[in-house]
Amino acid sequence: MSNHNHLGIETSKTVKTAGELNKLLASFQVFYQNLRGYHWNVKGENFFELHEKFEAFYVETRDQIDEIAERILTLGEAPLHTYKDYLANSAIQESARETNGKAIVAAIKDTYTQLLIQERQVLELANDANDEGTIDLMTGYISLQEKTIWMLSAYLG
Repeated sequence: MSNHNHLGIETSKTVKTAGELNKLLASFQVFYQNLRGYHWNVKGENFFELHEKFEAFYVETRDQIDEIAERILTLGEAPLHTYKDYLANSAIQESARETNGKAIVAAIKDTYTQLLIQERQVLELANDANDEGTIDLMTGYISLQEKTIWMLSAYLG
């Protein structure tokens, strides 16, 4: 019996990568729900701009959730799918109801920073496994989120 999965990657390495991807998936799911709450509850002079931007963030995050889950499946593992599992495995905390736009932007920026830390952990495991598909996925997220952090920081002054 081979110690490689159907992609030709060592099974022991894909299990580790998929485990970290599941933690990332959980974090993205909690972030997604936080973004929905931010979108619904933001108030103030920048309401229209922020309401629209938060929607764009949650649509993007929804798509990333699907990509991460599908990558876990591609590696031969099962993605988490219950809120209980998400909360138990997420590095992101549920946010309290917030209406202040600047406070929300700061929270989103901090969340992207935490996601970057997790993505770099996944990237390190994927590099070790020669898992180019996961490397490509994480590299794209990292690049996009670094730019988003820069923009959010500029907004905050």
